[in-house]
Amino acid sequence: MSSMVPSDKNDSKKPKSESFGELMRIMNDFFNERPIKGFLQSIDDFFKSPFPPGANFHVDTIEADNEYIISAELPGVKREQIHLNISGNYLTISVENRELETAEDEQNQIYRRKYLQQKSSRTISLPHTINEKNVKASYRDGVLKVRIPQEKGNMIEIED
Repeated sequence: MSSMVPSDKNDSKKPKSESFGELMRIMNDFFNERPIKGFLQSIDDFFKSPFPPGANFHVDTIEADNEYIISAELPGVKREQIHLNISGNYLTISVENRELETAEDEQNQIYRRKYLQQKSSRTISLPHTINEKNVKASYRDGVLKVRIPQEKGNMIEIED
């Protein structure tokens, strides 16, 4: 690193703004060179998409006047592939895709079979226990909507 800093004895005569500019140029060169730039770029790429494509799905939670509306974007997913699970104050939305691919020859003999399974899930926490009897779910045009009524507790008056 010492080889990167100029060691001119006349540096003391340079204005300080030039020295600072030189330091900034050296720092920029350092961070734009290959090993560092590649490492920093890989960190940026990771945070742009930390999961492989298709491994997760987008979920929105909206608190309305008397209910929570949870919507999940699931394009291309069939209704049979979606599973909802309620446990306490947690709602888990799971999507599972299973496919079996086979290849046959002219005599209908299987010479290759491939089994694909993909699974992803999201868990949403709500501030109160969910009564599954009152939950309603619908799935249209690739969007799952789950409506959960808000539970109103009893108000307790504080005595003097």
